[in-house]
Amino acid sequence: MKDSNLSGVVIGAAIEVHRILGPGLLESVYQECLVHELGLRGISLDCEVPICVDYKGLLLGHAYRADLLIEDRLIVELKTVEQIMPLHKAQLLTYLRLLKKPLGLLINFNTAVLKDGVRRVVNDA
Repeated sequence: MKDSNLSGVVIGAAIEVHRILGPGLLESVYQECLVHELGLRGISLDCEVPICVDYKGLLLGHAYRADLLIEDRLIVELKTVEQIMPLHKAQLLTYLRLLKKPLGLLINFNTAVLKDGVRRVVNDA
């Protein structure tokens, strides 16, 4: 499956979760439901993936965690915030660079219409 097709499947699953639950819940609830929905669709993933930082030989193990790593190539960061900020995009781009992954999705479940809360982030490095 191509990255664009995979991101479409993930967005579709997130829309289904949001359609049933609506906005206003904790991020952890959406994460568990999205994991379940993706499992129903046959998508493999890892949750809370550790991200190590290597600074000039100083290894900071498990400094951060990515919410979801889908099919070992798509990072998904979930939010339940009033609006997505530039800092959220920058955080996801840094995760993509550190994990050497090409594509990420930032999904904010705190929206009336979920498609308004989805941002695609590409690692051009």
